[in-house]
Amino acid sequence: MKNLLEKLSNAPGVSGFEDNVRNLMVDELKEHVDDIEIDDLGNIIATKKGAKGGKKIMLAAHMDEIGLMVRYIDKKGFIKFSKIGGINDQMLLNQKVCIHTSKGKIIGSIGSKPPHRMKTAEKKKIIEYDNMFIDIGASDKKEAEKLVSVGDPITFKQDFAELQNSKVTGKAFDNRVGCLILIETLKRVKSDATIYGVGTVQEEVGLKGAKTSAFKINPNMAIAVDVTIAGDNPAIKEEEAPAKLGKGPAIILTDASGRGIITHPKVRELLISAAKSEEIPYQLEVSEGGTTDATAIQLTREGIPSGVLSVATRYIHTPVSVVSLEDIENTVKLLVAALEKV
Repeated sequence: MKNLLEKLSNAPGVSGFEDNVRNLMVDELKEHVDDIEIDDLGNIIATKKGAKGGKKIMLAAHMDEIGLMVRYIDKKGFIKFSKIGGINDQMLLNQKVCIHTSKGKIIGSIGSKPPHRMKTAEKKKIIEYDNMFIDIGASDKKEAEKLVSVGDPITFKQDFAELQNSKVTGKAFDNRVGCLILIETLKRVKSDATIYGVGTVQEEVGLKGAKTSAFKINPNMAIAVDVTIAGDNPAIKEEEAPAKLGKGPAIILTDASGRGIITHPKVRELLISAAKSEEIPYQLEVSEGGTTDATAIQLTREGIPSGVLSVATRYIHTPVSVVSLEDIENTVKLLVAALEKV
């Protein structure tokens, strides 16, 4: 699984530009499912058929990652950008980036006013992204425009790497970890239910792909697979984010203080009972933070019983997220066990 996660993590896929991730998923799944469809919005829907008259279960993992987009090129050839998805300005400064153009990949560095020329008051403030720019080494606007165009997506240039104790670090773990789990689950599961594995688009900018794909499938139940904040580091209080690496998948009971998902009792019980019966470690989470595709899915048509299974991840929405490969494996095992119980 590590090698596949590396491929998924390194692949570019800013919201609305998920093609590379989708192609990887198609290659991995085509020999393990009965049908693969790409819908009009760009979602991949991989179907593994169950018994005739069986339930329809939807698994959703979003393919897109946070990133940037070329907004303006100034007369000196420096690039101003817009943010795509939830990005903390503090994280942007001094990052290397890849601009994905019709001609190929262009490397650049995010710069700003040097601290040597900042006044004391300026040094105490977080530099806002509007005061940053991307330097691709162009001499002027004309040269830059030959290389990049307004609207080109931008990803962070940060390679996947192994850490100690079965942990890995890389970009876009939100939510390439979920994509990996979806792929591995579809490869292993044998269920009477028909399983629809959906790689959704544009989750980071409004849960868009989940809305359209759920409407099309109209499943009896849905589970979103995503990541959640791990609070097992010095930067955060445990009570604010109690999920930890190495303690198994997190079964989300509520997110966004109830404005997002409130997991359906049947889905909650299915996941907990499967974990207990298979002796798979798991964590329970009530979150006040963000939300997932499940929030959009549950409100589709007449309503779809939905839940979320997440992998605890350190430093979410940065290019240096950290996850445990053991947690990923246990999440796959739990999902397979739950689906085979349906």
